[in-house]
Amino acid sequence: MTDGVYRPILRPRRGELAALHHLDAATATRVMPIIELSPGDRLPQLVRQMPPRTGAVAVDLSAIEEPAGPLAEELAEVGVAMLPVLRAYDSRRRLVEHGLAARLHLGRAVLRLQPHLDARNPAAATETADRLLTGAGLEADRVDLVIDLAETACAAHANRFEERARHVLRWARSSPWRSVTVAAGAMPPNLDDLPTDEAYPVGRLDAQVWARLSEPGVGYADYGVTSPVRRLGVNHRQLPTLRYTAERDWWIYRWARRGARSDDRCHDLCRTLVGSPQWPAAGARFSWGDAQIARQARSARGGGSSANWIAWSTSHHIAHVLRTLPGAAP
Repeated sequence: MTDGVYRPILRPRRGELAALHHLDAATATRVMPIIELSPGDRLPQLVRQMPPRTGAVAVDLSAIEEPAGPLAEELAEVGVAMLPVLRAYDSRRRLVEHGLAARLHLGRAVLRLQPHLDARNPAAATETADRLLTGAGLEADRVDLVIDLAETACAAHANRFEERARHVLRWARSSPWRSVTVAAGAMPPNLDDLPTDEAYPVGRLDAQVWARLSEPGVGYADYGVTSPVRRLGVNHRQLPTLRYTAERDWWIYRWARRGARSDDRCHDLCRTLVGSPQWPAAGARFSWGDAQIARQARSARGGGSSANWIAWSTSHHIAHVLRTLPGAAP
């Protein structure tokens, strides 16, 4: 029930879109991003400026009031296929719109279930899935099921959600889904309290939960290098920051060298990372993001921006995840 595709749940921001735009051709075939829209987001404009190499994106409109507008048509105009994301609380009108969007593009959709909210038992999961598929006029074999555990903020939380995921996975075997994927996110919503001027590890509990499930045929998804928790309206300190993915941890590099210009701080951060144990053996060839980090380490010109730092971090994260999934090339 897996198609070998990594499905990161991302925000429609310049950083994430830049990472998707710079995927190499081979990597792009193994990535299907799920983009979560918020009010005011202008995804078609960003896609027009930086079209994702994936050629298609799944779009979750659950935070957008109805009607959502001609998003499917706008993405088609810029040559990007859209997979609508079905949610348990979608209205009949929205489900009809999702069905139309699916048929306008690839004839496929994503059904995103959150066990703690939408599928507390098999009967509830079946009722919800049947209603969504019927409302959109789609069959299960054209739909990718994403079991979204959302935030795994601590080990106890992760353990509890892991058990729920096992129940939903057993239920999922009863339908011929096109694929089945488990998603979770463990990045803290706020990094401001973490130490600066040193690499600080944050455990990738989401990846650890997925590894412990040990379910053959179950795909992997996460929230990239950001948190499932959206802190709208909260302003963070814009220090040069990289969220660098390793096997069990993210290594958070936040640089605030006192008295240094932003350019110098970013240069020092990248130079420290390139000389660290976390730097991959492939170096700058590991991903587009790593190439940008290596270039910044060589030159103090340009301090970058929060969009740059998210782009480089997301690019490295995608490359790292794909190298660790079953069946990845050595």
